[in-house]
Amino acid sequence: MPSVILLMIAGAAVVAWWNASRAAAERAEVLGRDACAAADVQWLDQSVHANGLRLRRGEDGWLGFERSFRFEYSHDGTDRHVGRLVLRQGRLVSFVGPVAPSVTPLGPH
Repeated sequence: MPSVILLMIAGAAVVAWWNASRAAAERAEVLGRDACAAADVQWLDQSVHANGLRLRRGEDGWLGFERSFRFEYSHDGTDRHVGRLVLRQGRLVSFVGPVAPSVTPLGPH
């Protein structure tokens, strides 16, 4: 009987792990797509790829997972660039990729 309970607990842990991984990937996908749209670049392959997982302390002091993702984008359809983003507890903590163009006004000379 105890082995059945342990199997149920292990199964629940696997389902929770998978659910959290999917939620993080969906969040990363939204962030990558939105960043590409804001920077007026093409989001290539319509997906993000998980490429890292670390155990880190959150701002609250509790241990949690930090997940890294990469995505690709293009300025003109012929070039390819890699963007990276890191999520910790579902929040964006690091981003490298396309940025929205901006103009800095110059002062009088």
